[in-house]
Amino acid sequence: MEFTGDRFCLYGGAVRVERARYFLAAVETGSLRAAAHRCGVSQPTLGQQVALLEEELDVVLLTRSRHGVRPTPAGQALIEPLRRLVAAEEAVRESAMESSGTYRGRVQVGGVTVTVETIIAPVVGRLRRHHPGLRFAVREGASVAIEAAVLDGELDFGVITMPLSPAAPGLRRIPLISAPVGVYARTDHPLAGRDRVQWRDLETWPIVTMRAGTVMWETLHRHVAAPDVVVQAMSARTVKVMVGQGVGLGILARFDTSADITDLVWLPLSDAHPVHLCLTQRQDSRPSPSALIVQRLIRARAGELAGPAG
Repeated sequence: MEFTGDRFCLYGGAVRVERARYFLAAVETGSLRAAAHRCGVSQPTLGQQVALLEEELDVVLLTRSRHGVRPTPAGQALIEPLRRLVAAEEAVRESAMESSGTYRGRVQVGGVTVTVETIIAPVVGRLRRHHPGLRFAVREGASVAIEAAVLDGELDFGVITMPLSPAAPGLRRIPLISAPVGVYARTDHPLAGRDRVQWRDLETWPIVTMRAGTVMWETLHRHVAAPDVVVQAMSARTVKVMVGQGVGLGILARFDTSADITDLVWLPLSDAHPVHLCLTQRQDSRPSPSALIVQRLIRARAGELAGPAG
């Protein structure tokens, strides 16, 4: 096997690496539509390129049905060789990018509000300033929705609050940092003078927390039988604004997303487990060189937050 520009010599012929990447994306997502979305091309383009790959190799690689696509026996046998081919090409490109100091490509990443604000935004901003050839598509949503998009191949990876339920088959979660869960209260609230509180202390107070479907919502309802939730917020900042206006007690993990909101105190919940932030990605796919670069910087940014978050 020999690298020659955008081709690898294979079995005496030449296989375009991009076609191999499209085939692998179709196998990993089980759908030409999802594979095209992941690769940033139209579905007809991806289907045509996979067909050309089949012609080059003189084998049928995929079977197509109304339920999606799956590899034929011949296609299954070629998955690992083609993965090695793509990995070798990506290694060449990454080395070239590092030597030239310029990163290129497109990275699709998702996150919950707190990770978008504190981790993803600083990393994307830094890379966009210094590497304008690197393009991004950032999606904000609940952890469950982000993991579903990663599993469907719509996102390269996500940076989420680790859900209480186990990861779905085919997903891998990589811990980043953790933070204690507690209560934000106005300084004039009756609980504000305490050093800490417990879940049972919240049963009689109005509560402001994140919307249904989030980890904070699930955590609250696991520990308080019938909480008086008066606000389901879309962001941690909204929770703090509402608390600052006297609407209720705010239930959040301790990540600093709004230092400008004053006259609040944070009380740790002594009987609450910490919240964990993690990377989530498909088990059967290797991130692109550009995605790996972004992941490395996200890990570094999370490390910077680990001290104050703990």
